[in-house]
Amino acid sequence: MAEFTMELNDEQKEVRDWLHGFAADVIRPAAAEWDEREETPWPVIQEAAKVGIYSLDFYAQQYFDPTGLGIPMAMEELFWGDAGIALSIVGTGLAAVGVLANGTEEQIGTWIPQMYGDANDVKVAAFCSSEPDAGSDVASMRTKAVYDEAKDEWVLNGTKTWATNGGIANVHVVVAVVDPELGSKGHASFIVPPNTPGLSQGQKFKKHGIRASHTAEVVLEDVRIPGSCLLGGKEKLDERLARARERAKQGGERVKNAAMATFEASRPAVGAMAVGTARAAYEVALDYAKTRSQFGRPIIDNQGVAFQLADMRTSIDAARLLVWRASWMAINGKQFTAAEGSMSKLFASETAKKVTAQAVQILGGNGYTREYPVERMHRDAAIYTIFEGTSEIQRLVIARTLSGMPIR
Repeated sequence: MAEFTMELNDEQKEVRDWLHGFAADVIRPAAAEWDEREETPWPVIQEAAKVGIYSLDFYAQQYFDPTGLGIPMAMEELFWGDAGIALSIVGTGLAAVGVLANGTEEQIGTWIPQMYGDANDVKVAAFCSSEPDAGSDVASMRTKAVYDEAKDEWVLNGTKTWATNGGIANVHVVVAVVDPELGSKGHASFIVPPNTPGLSQGQKFKKHGIRASHTAEVVLEDVRIPGSCLLGGKEKLDERLARARERAKQGGERVKNAAMATFEASRPAVGAMAVGTARAAYEVALDYAKTRSQFGRPIIDNQGVAFQLADMRTSIDAARLLVWRASWMAINGKQFTAAEGSMSKLFASETAKKVTAQAVQILGGNGYTREYPVERMHRDAAIYTIFEGTSEIQRLVIARTLSGMPIR
């Protein structure tokens, strides 16, 4: 019988410690500055590229770790450093996952390297799905892709919003409607190559948290791209649409769309990000509680504080285990029959919000100031219950999966 273990192997521990060192020595010292500037921390991304963290090779090694723990381990350590800077470093990964989930081998080999660039000329990529009127409700998407058969080109028109790296990316992956009658089943993903005419950056958002990560609208006006930029190819798309039409007539099983396939693959990774932020806030609060004295003794001597810290650590460890389970299932091809991916994202996200709020409370007035990092961590944590599927959407996915009912 195969040995069961929950301990990282020596190679994983070495990678974890390396990432932790980078997060402690490079990311954390820069966190407050780039949060205030609300700009993409290009110098930090370049440092990450120089040491090999921001690279296709590194993410490929972690992505194909046979235990499934490579990516969540990396995310936890980087986001322990700072969520805004870490998202700038890993934000390209969502676009890369979009290509990996839907693209051909040729498309994967052609476009993913261009998303990263190299240590001397770093690039970023953007995954563009959400729209002003279509966030969680992907069926309301309006961005259209029309095929020009005479030129073998796709023509894209519409506006995307909440796009990490939107407008500044070298490569944009855009989800668009190809068959409006099929709702969310009539969507497809497209590569928009660098410097394609018609693509521009719209509004750049000034955010509550993760302010070092660039978030903006992407405007598409008669954007023409080669037919080869349809992820998966037209033959595969036509077959999928035909199946969706037939199943729609028969009222059969649902067909996943391109955006949902990408989000499903990335949910445990987002959970790991939340775990990293929660852990960072907990550690600050623990250290503070052991050194801060009131009424002649450290405040951790009070059960009201000690019990909060006990609950915080318990929730963090539980969240990590849910993330690890979903990640292990994904790499081993096990179906999320109980929506385990959504479970991990939901619990870890809610944990990050609660733990960072508790950390602010334990630090009291100091926790409410920017002199201490828990104030920033609390602002950053708010995003985890919102992006890549709100907590409400995760609960809906879980409930539908468990019941088999079209719960609304």
